[in-house]
Amino acid sequence: QVQLVESGGGLVQPGESLRLSCTASGISYSIYTMGWYRQAPGMERELVAGITGLGNTNYVDSVKGRFTISKNNARNTMYLQMDSLKPEDTAVYYCNTAPSVQLSWGQGTQVTVSS
Repeated sequence: QVQLVESGGGLVQPGESLRLSCTASGISYSIYTMGWYRQAPGMERELVAGITGLGNTNYVDSVKGRFTISKNNARNTMYLQMDSLKPEDTAVYYCNTAPSVQLSWGQGTQVTVSS
């Protein structure tokens, strides 16, 4: 049974940074393409960043230049460094395989950007 656990969210002011983590048991990050998703209130869940097994990355336009996805295959941990946060980044952030979701969702981690 694969389990995804997200952490690192919080309440920050605009312009500040957060680093999210996603640990996974039962899969290997060196094989799967993984991604960070987010869901704002009343909105569809969207994929914002992805990283392939080889480490190639891609981002949705709204976060390019501000967010950085990375991973540590040995620790089966994936990260999302979020800089220059904006109020519109407020959402619950999740990790999963990408671009197609293959695993059960974790509980997510809440990110709130507000002054």
